Amino acid sequence: MLSRAFTKPKRSPKHGERRSESNSIKSSANSIHDEYDDIIVGFMEDQPLNMICHYHHQNKKNDICCGGNRDHDRVHDHEEEEARVSFVPTLRAVLRSSVCVMGESPLGFTEKVVLLEGKICAVKRFRKLSVKRKEFGRRIEHLAHISSRCEYLIPVTAYLYTKRIKFVICDYYPMGSLSDLLLGARKDGHTYLNWNQRLMIIVCIARAIAFIHSQSPSPEKRLQLNVHGNIKSSNVMINVDFTARLSDYGYTQVADRVELDETPQQRNSQDINIDHLSQKSDIYNFGMIVLDILGGERAQQMRSCLVEKRSEIREGVLPFFEFPVEGKERKWALEVLDIGLACTNMLAEPRPNIEKILLALNDVLSNRQSNRAVI
Repeated sequence: MLSRAFTKPKRSPKHGERRSESNSIKSSANSIHDEYDDIIVGFMEDQPLNMICHYHHQNKKNDICCGGNRDHDRVHDHEEEEARVSFVPTLRAVLRSSVCVMGESPLGFTEKVVLLEGKICAVKRFRKLSVKRKEFGRRIEHLAHISSRCEYLIPVTAYLYTKRIKFVICDYYPMGSLSDLLLGARKDGHTYLNWNQRLMIIVCIARAIAFIHSQSPSPEKRLQLNVHGNIKSSNVMINVDFTARLSDYGYTQVADRVELDETPQQRNSQDINIDHLSQKSDIYNFGMIVLDILGGERAQQMRSCLVEKRSEIREGVLPFFEFPVEGKERKWALEVLDIGLACTNMLAEPRPNIEKILLALNDVLSNRQSNRAVI
């Protein structure tokens, strides 16, 4: 019965995946499963996961941030939740069901898990926690309940804290992350995202941040509920309709960062502001994602002089956008570029708040819809 636990699963890299990243993740995967095997071999007592029930007690403010009032769906949501928690997976079931390591970061590893019932999940295993068992569970449950109220955030559905393994379980998104999609087009020749898809993703991320920043600060000084803390493209998961959800909300407040050996390309693609936990840092990191979505490698190469080159980009003298865009769409893309530049101001104070950013993005959306109506 335990035979699968003694077999280290082979990771199937995505088509054309960069060798350096593949080797790094394979090495990490082996170390993870080595540790898992040690636990199974030692016949560690199996433990059920801590399941989190999500009931959508939304207030009016949250409904506006997250796409409308869904009161009429609450009974249906409650029934779905009861059905979901009727099955409680265990630690051993999760360890046996791991298929591959999808990615890693200074906070931990993300694995794809296929449970015996066919449910596919994403497991985020932390490298090093900054809090003890009781505080970990309290914070994760608090953050999970808040996330469940916003359709642009990925909430935790279960978690576990043992002596050697600490992880959370979330829904799995087969389209992968924004980082995967952008990298696949740039390095492997996959289809590029078009302007409308990129705009939709940017708007979804902004709405997720708006929801987080609208939260009241926790009465407990140790937990900041109104800051994300780790906004980057690999934490943006994409739906099949190219809407987006933001993951890892609050994880920097339960886990410490462990520095990794990364290639320069990996460091640039995940370059985030982590100097301190604040809304201004969230805005900066959002701006970095915006510039990456619009310009890709050009944005990285021109990063130190983008503001100075703004007029040349506007006039078309200097190419910037990594996707075809002309006419009115190019005008709107330039407006979004201005948002990205404002967000990445090296001085924190001049950076716009998320409300102003959403107003500007909504203007772009309104203009796009009006143009479609005329056509």
